[in-house]
Parts: sequence; C-alpha cells; structure tokens
Amino acid sequence: MSVHTQPASDESRLTKRTVQTVASLRRKTEKGQKLVTLTCYDFSTARILDDAGVDLLLVGDSLAMTVLGHPNTLSVTVDEMLHHVKAVSRGARHAFVVADMPFMSYQTGWIEATKNAGRFIQEGGAQAVKLEGASDGVIEVVRHLVEIGIPVVGHLGFTPQMLNTLGGFKVQAKNLDDVKKLLNDAMRLQEAGVFALVLEMVPVEVADLITRQLKIPTIGIGAGNVCDGQILVIDDLLGRYSELSPRFVRRYMDSKALIQQAVTDYAADIQSGNFPDNAVEAFPFPPEGMAELSQLTASLAP
Repeated sequence: MSVHTQPASDESRLTKRTVQTVASLRRKTEKGQKLVTLTCYDFSTARILDDAGVDLLLVGDSLAMTVLGHPNTLSVTVDEMLHHVKAVSRGARHAFVVADMPFMSYQTGWIEATKNAGRFIQEGGAQAVKLEGASDGVIEVVRHLVEIGIPVVGHLGFTPQMLNTLGGFKVQAKNLDDVKKLLNDAMRLQEAGVFALVLEMVPVEVADLITRQLKIPTIGIGAGNVCDGQILVIDDLLGRYSELSPRFVRRYMDSKALIQQAVTDYAADIQSGNFPDNAVEAFPFPPEGMAELSQLTASLAP
C-alpha cells in the first residue's frame, strides 16, 4: 500500500459490496462460495447483519415464536409478517430479502397465494418469497409466482407448517422410501422454478445426495455442512431464545446473559444516581439565563 493511500472506510467498503440478486447468489455457489443466510425480523438487526456481509435475510415465520411468543409458527398472519418484512427491507442495503409466506397464505390456491406474495414484494419490499412443501397445489403456486416474476425459495425436509401432521420436531427422510420422495419433491420444485431450496432436519447423507442432484443452491438448517449455504434463526445464534434448543444450533454468543447484565447495571446506576451523568448525558441551562433561573427558583422556595 502506498504511504499516500488511506484504508477504505467502513462506509466505502459497504458501497462497493454487491447488492445480492438471484443471479449473484447463484454465481457465488457456482464459484464454490457458501451462502451465508440468517433470519431477521427488524430494521436494526437487518442493518447489522447486512453490514456484517450476510448474503440473504429470511423474514421467517419463526418470528411467531421468537418475537410474538407463540408455541409454533402456525399462528402468525400475513399482516403480521408484512409488518416485519417492511422493517427488514428498510434495513438491508445489500442482502437479498426473502419473505416467508405463513400458514394458510398459499395453501388455498394460486390466486390467493399470488395476492399474498405480491403484497410481500410490492408493499414489503422483499425480493422473493419462501413456501414449504411440494404438493401439487404448492407446485402450481410456484409456477404461477415464477411466471409473473416473483422469485421463490422452496423448503423441504422438516416443514414447520406441517408440524401437526409430522407429529413434532422430527428428523425427516430416515428411510429409503422417504429419501426417494424427498429427492423427487426437490426435483419437482426445481422444475417448477424455485431458485433455491431450504433443507431442514434431514440426514447429512440425504442433504448431500439432493445437493449433488440439483442445479439450484441448497441452504441447510440441521442438514450438515454439505449444502451450498446455511441458515440459522438469529435468536438462536445470539443465544436470545431459550424455549427450544435444537441439536443443530450453535450459539455464538450468550446475548440473554449480556442483556440481563446490562439491564442490571442500568438499574443500579439509576438507584445510585450515577445515571445519567449530568456533565455529559444531560443538558445544562444556558449560562446567560442562570441568574434569572436562580431568582425564579428562590421565589418559589417555601
């Protein structure tokens, strides 16, 4: 580096980053680069994750559990999802934003599904939507969405919206017949036009088989490191959600403990009078008016 050359600022580095698209995500995987993806539900977190270089942000229906406190993902509505999609889209400057279509927003037919998906793109600012499963109805929905220009991410393996049918949070494709069906479903989704596929809670060998057979990127969650990318729920990664602790989660920090300690310190500083510090965290009265303020204070004294 020349002595006259200054290191690039954080802001300049950010402006040089690629704004992710369907095509750029595919190019990354074709070069052997893994896709870094996370769930996200709000503006501030979206900006942080975007600045950290995350490729894809999924506004997941998992927010039903991590944000809204439901026991599963089935209760969240389109309007509730849309509220969060808008926030994340405002925060993401480079990351590709995908909106999770919630339960019953696409299962009733392609017309209703198209209206709901359109809202996530038009009102929410997302670049794509995600659907679960590969039933004939879902395949029809995917075809219609892709046909009108809405990119779609598929989702197979453990599909949370089928929780009641699957009988709980269970690993899928554990016998040969199920593996063949899963592979067939993946091929059908690819043929219908999905540009990427989430594989959740399937054996590593099965995820590897499907990844090798598909031409589109796979994104794993509980599917081993053989997929073209990985996704985790942001609250799991940060150690902020403790209601569930799946085997596949790696917690990179204990933010729950950090937040609790910060709030404890804050409360202690309030009680001791240490916060706020009037010299640096408050606003003094203008010096030129202090004499008059003192007179007013004296006149009001008992």
